[in-house]
Amino acid sequence: MSSLADIYTELIAEESRNPEHRHHLESPTCCERGHNPSCGDEITLELAVKDGIVTDAAFTGSGCAISQASASLMIGLIKGQPAEKAEHLAKLFQQMIKGEVTDEHDLEELEDAVALQNISNMPARVKCAVLSWRTLEAALKKEGTGK
Repeated sequence: MSSLADIYTELIAEESRNPEHRHHLESPTCCERGHNPSCGDEITLELAVKDGIVTDAAFTGSGCAISQASASLMIGLIKGQPAEKAEHLAKLFQQMIKGEVTDEHDLEELEDAVALQNISNMPARVKCAVLSWRTLEAALKKEGTGK
C-alpha cells in the first residue's frame, strides 16, 4: 500500500510534466515573470482577466519539479475564479508553506496543491514552491485586481 507521502511525490512528479497549463495564451491581459535567483527557476505567468474573473491562465519557463508542479496546480485552481479568490488562494498557499496554516479543513480549497505542504520542512525548496504564487500576486496587482 502506498503511503500518503508516496502519493504526493507521484502527484508532484506527474504535475511537473503536465503540459496542460504550459503554453502561451492567445490574448493575455497580463504577463508577469517570476524568477528565483537562488536556484534559477523561472516562470512567465500569463493571465486573461475579464470583468474581475481569471478566464484563462498559463505559464512557460523552466525549473525544478516542485516549481513547475506548483505553477501547474495553481493554474488549475485559479482558472474561472474571481481575481479576489485567486489572490486569497495565493495567500493561503504561502501561509501553508510557511506553516502558518496547517488545519486540513482550512486547506481544503487548495485541493491537490496541498500535496506541496511538506515543502515547509525543506527550507531550500520553499522558494521553489511559492514562486508561481508570488508571481500571481504581482500579476493581479499589475492587472489592478489585486491588493
